[in-house]
Amino acid sequence: MPELPEVETVRRGLERWAVGRTIAEVDVHGPRTVRRHLGGPADFTARLRGRRIDAACRRGKYLWLRLDDGASLLAHLGMSGQFLAVPADVADPKHLRARFRFRDDGPELRFVDQRTFGGLALDDGAVPASVAHIALDPLDAAFDDLAFADRVRARRTGVKRALLDQTLVSGVGNIYADESLWRARMHYARGTDTLRRGEVLRLLAEVREVLEAAIVAGGTSFDALYVGVNGASGYFDRSLEVYGRAGEPCSRCGAAIRREPFMNRSSYRCPRCQRVPREPRW
Repeated sequence: MPELPEVETVRRGLERWAVGRTIAEVDVHGPRTVRRHLGGPADFTARLRGRRIDAACRRGKYLWLRLDDGASLLAHLGMSGQFLAVPADVADPKHLRARFRFRDDGPELRFVDQRTFGGLALDDGAVPASVAHIALDPLDAAFDDLAFADRVRARRTGVKRALLDQTLVSGVGNIYADESLWRARMHYARGTDTLRRGEVLRLLAEVREVLEAAIVAGGTSFDALYVGVNGASGYFDRSLEVYGRAGEPCSRCGAAIRREPFMNRSSYRCPRCQRVPREPRW
């Protein structure tokens, strides 16, 4: 699944290629693409016709376009959803799900989704209802570091579980949690109730640095299912210290990186830099 840096890369592409433009027509290829829109494909296309895109917004992994009538076009990227800005005369890509034509001579916007887990929907609010309950992400100017630290320390769970908890902080997925914990020299099962406030703030600083570095790199692309709006792949995978590097030496101490089961997925850590805590919160 795309995480915050990948979604932010897409948001920035949409800000460049879609914001300020007025939609002329929308073509939807198959009802599954707008299955979350209760009015169905006909209502979806009719409501978008003539609307100007005023802003490209994101909270954590959630992405939406704010329209001039106060509504929002919410985009679920799923595992393979992509927005591509391409000239109108370019042949349709495989797995095209929706096409946005504009009143100017700029490129079209095409929504492509190979696995069809993503989708599009209209919401009447400037912040979609499905997003409003999600916590702010660490890059949001309104994020309260001290309040976050206090909430984390009040939990009795493992620190990685806390990072993945969207009610505490949004946008931190498996890849960037592992990278941040390695930087902080912290085991993923360290109990949040054993952390000092300063340790939480230090971890939060590492989370921000990892996310910001990944955004500069355009996110992490392991295959062609994730690209930016310009079609370019992200290259943060070249900078990963632990994720996906099982058996390789830790760049800090030389110990072999371990891959361990975690919440029906995997965690990667250095056994020397990130030692198992006395009372792990598995």
